Amino acid sequence: MTDHIVIDAQDVTLRFGVGDAAVEVLRGVSLRVRSGERVAILGPSGSGKSSLMAVLSGLEKATSGKVMVAGADFSALDEDGLARARRGRIGIVLQAFHLIPTMTAEENVAVPLELAGIADPEARARAELQAVGLGHRMDHYPTQLSGGEQQRVGLARAIAARPALIFGDEPTGNLDEATGDAVVELLFGRLLETGATLILITHDAALAQRCDRIIEMKDGHIVADHPTASAAAIRAIAE
Repeated sequence: MTDHIVIDAQDVTLRFGVGDAAVEVLRGVSLRVRSGERVAILGPSGSGKSSLMAVLSGLEKATSGKVMVAGADFSALDEDGLARARRGRIGIVLQAFHLIPTMTAEENVAVPLELAGIADPEARARAELQAVGLGHRMDHYPTQLSGGEQQRVGLARAIAARPALIFGDEPTGNLDEATGDAVVELLFGRLLETGATLILITHDAALAQRCDRIIEMKDGHIVADHPTASAAAIRAIAE
């Protein structure tokens, strides 16, 4: 972790609809995240945590406020600009695997690399699949893979471009406990190797404790922001 700020969001709002039908899902959210930090975002359904991830990852444009992500001003970009800004900066792992069914595991990882202009995307895809334990499954299609294997492909796809930021939205939500634990170990292991920053949406308090910091949300607001017990202990020793 460094003192470099990779996310700087100030007074962010997100509103859907107009007039009396308008719904405000983010209400003046501000936060900063340092490079290399692992941040868990907790909150009940409807609290705004997934909407916050969507804004910070460039999947949604904030209605108002300032959003700086990995050196790019997301608040000044249109939809096409946000799509371009995500390439190479951001990797996303979702609860639903979202693999392209007509592509092999290798192709699912390689095609986004090719679109991002990364040299030799096939070799990079093969190396990343090897790193998540799928070297023997590269030519298999999603329907030929288990849920855990599909999520490993999703993890490889998210990390292969070496983005500054990885976003995870309940990445183990569709997996059984043992498979989910294995995917989490892979995720944190790859983060250590690549140095990427993690923003993790989760309902799992134990998983959140593996992060450096926990942000709690309610009704579109951040209501708490504190280091985890392990991070606080490490910080106390360092001081």
